[in-house]
Amino acid sequence: MYKMEGMSWRTVCLLVLCIMPLLHSAAAIRFVIDREECFSHNVEYEGDTVHVSFVVIKADTPWHYSEDGVDLVVKDPNGAQVQDSRDKTSDKFEFIVQKRGVHRFCFTNKSPYHETIDFDVHVGHFSYFDQHAKDEHFAPLFEQIAKLDEALYNIQFEQHWLEAQTDRQAILNENMSRRAVHKALLESAALIAASVIQVYLLRRLFERKLGTSRV
Repeated sequence: MYKMEGMSWRTVCLLVLCIMPLLHSAAAIRFVIDREECFSHNVEYEGDTVHVSFVVIKADTPWHYSEDGVDLVVKDPNGAQVQDSRDKTSDKFEFIVQKRGVHRFCFTNKSPYHETIDFDVHVGHFSYFDQHAKDEHFAPLFEQIAKLDEALYNIQFEQHWLEAQTDRQAILNENMSRRAVHKALLESAALIAASVIQVYLLRRLFERKLGTSRV
């Protein structure tokens, strides 16, 4: 069997399978918010990069369209604010973890309507830094695998963001089309009603004139 710097391909594959689950931490959820909703996410290492995105998909009423958005406040395990986003219908940002532990992500909805929000969190971490591998052949391998894994999950993060944006735009277009149809129907009904009233008034006017002429 072919050897690679003292390690077999079987060993390499085994190493990949062992460390892949340790390279990332991600969570994505779509939920309905009334006034306030909070989520917790544990970050195990200081210095990790946390990627966050959210999109307000729709309001819980077909006639409502607003760009007011929602507020998102991120707090560290000590309760200190580390990031915030105000009055946004969508946003995407990242921050470096200064204190490992449970971080809280709290949304506030200022709209009187229920809002559907797509929320995504991805923690980027290179686990090989914490393994302190002594073999000089392992460290470069772990580094390349970690970088590849992070790149793949960044692509998935961006895809999720774009899909949420597409869903929001599709719902907005559908609501605008529905409102346009309803408006056209109401205008047509109003025009027909006005025409009927005009015909009725003209007939009454002619009947009165005809009665006056006979007298």
